[in-house]
Amino acid sequence: MDAPPTDTPTLFSTTTILSLLSTLSLLLTAYISSLRLLPTTTSPKLRVLYIWHLFDALTHLILEASFLYNCFCTYAPRALSADYPHPAAAASTAVHFLGRSDRSYGSAHGSNPFARLWQEYARADKRWGEADPTVVSLELLTVFGAGPLALYVVELIRKGAGGGGRRGAGLWFWASVLATGELYGG
Repeated sequence: MDAPPTDTPTLFSTTTILSLLSTLSLLLTAYISSLRLLPTTTSPKLRVLYIWHLFDALTHLILEASFLYNCFCTYAPRALSADYPHPAAAASTAVHFLGRSDRSYGSAHGSNPFARLWQEYARADKRWGEADPTVVSLELLTVFGAGPLALYVVELIRKGAGGGGRRGAGLWFWASVLATGELYGG
């Protein structure tokens, strides 16, 4: 009788469960924040927008920022072949990230909880395990652009800009800009 394989894929690993719980905690934080910071007279539409944009901001500024941290600060020595410095000789796809040909950057080389989260994600798409320049460039936009913009929309809602007038127009303009950006990969 054959022994069962040792690397049997599981639907819900410990990392997956912790990742889902961390995401749920961000949503819960946004919801509790809406109860504490918005007036009770706030319309359900604005309350939902507040919760969504705060959840979006927290996701960008905590979870996705952790991906960037791992890309810029987590690395392993790179094994180079005899025909180095030819780029095709490198063992990894992230060649010369940050100008360091002797290092391979990315969450695949980390052991912190956020690195584990991205390692789990990389099981479906290996670009999330390494410092893939395309993914890093998009995450830079979401962490430093979409995250702060979502916080700005949250603040406009908190200040009561959901009605008419100039402040209301600003809220709907920036919420639309952010929503369009999210459709394109935020």
